[in-house]
Amino acid sequence: MAEDDSSQDKTEEPSQRKLDKAAEDGQVLSSKEMFVFTTLIMGLMVLTSIPFFARDFLSIWKTFFLFDLDYIKNVSPIIGIAKLLKYVINITLIIGVPIILTILITQMAVGGINFAPKGFHFKSNRINLLSGLKRIFSSKGLVELIKSLFKVGLLGGITYAIIYFNIKDILYLSERNLYSALSNLLSNFPQLIISLLIVLGFIAIFDYIWQKYTHVEKLKMTIKEVKDENKDTDGSPEVKQKIRRLQNEISNRSASQTTALDNVKDASVIITNPTHFAVAIKYEVGEAGAPVILAMGRGMIAEKIIKLAEEADVTVFQSPLLARAIYFTGEIGKEISESLYSAIASVLAYIFKIERGEETDYPDFDIPNELNFDEYGKTIK
Repeated sequence: MAEDDSSQDKTEEPSQRKLDKAAEDGQVLSSKEMFVFTTLIMGLMVLTSIPFFARDFLSIWKTFFLFDLDYIKNVSPIIGIAKLLKYVINITLIIGVPIILTILITQMAVGGINFAPKGFHFKSNRINLLSGLKRIFSSKGLVELIKSLFKVGLLGGITYAIIYFNIKDILYLSERNLYSALSNLLSNFPQLIISLLIVLGFIAIFDYIWQKYTHVEKLKMTIKEVKDENKDTDGSPEVKQKIRRLQNEISNRSASQTTALDNVKDASVIITNPTHFAVAIKYEVGEAGAPVILAMGRGMIAEKIIKLAEEADVTVFQSPLLARAIYFTGEIGKEISESLYSAIASVLAYIFKIERGEETDYPDFDIPNELNFDEYGKTIK
């Protein structure tokens, strides 16, 4: 009976493939409280830099309120508007660029920058009233509500505590001159800001941990999903088992070919392709049975067989079709294929006569059509 995916618990950590797919759909780790914390710090840093150019800004701003008759007659209103737009844009850039960079750096640190075109696709459930109510009154919505109430209560409590401890100074501000009152307020302002930033920092850390936990929990997989993904990625177990079997066969065959090189010196003839394939054949005249394959190989193994044959003074006979036919139909230590008896007999007879010093014609033999192979083992039609 097939396992129902919905009945299984999602207990497995999300795979990299699942995380990548979620990123493609626009589901990446993010934390709103972390954005609030970092942008607030950057905003305060920008505010502290305002005194450095406030004097110049005020002097420029003053020029927009000049109502001198000669100035109005000689200066076009368009020039004034252009100057105003220029300074508004400059101020916007001075404040906006650091904030934007802070947002990008924060997201890069939290969950990485991700551009997901799928996130722009229209989703009908987003305008569905029932789906919207379900999201609002879900467990996630409840957690967000509790978190917001906790944040407001904590920040409000910190603000109240600081004002309470400084209430005497605040009450007497009206009795002081303007400079003294502002100085007193400014002395209390850093204390309030630093306290609120510390609290926001802890809230941001908590929110990041919580968002990371919920993000991973949402993407967790069932055991069946993991198996299905492994099957899609690596192939089915049957295919992998077949690949391993073929790899073992190739490895064992390569090992046997290497071991059989010691027998090349005992061969009667080496049949080659001339260099891609090499087969060492042994046959004792008068003995029962067909010729036996002592060694065979292709590529580097074939080159070693030919080299060993030359060192042992074993005759090398070139016949590409015959060498391939023996290689793809025979096994080391076994007799040659019965279909090749006639061809091998012709070659051996030729070799024996040459070794006795007799003159003879090059052997003429036929190889069955079904044994005509190319270098990849495919039948030549």
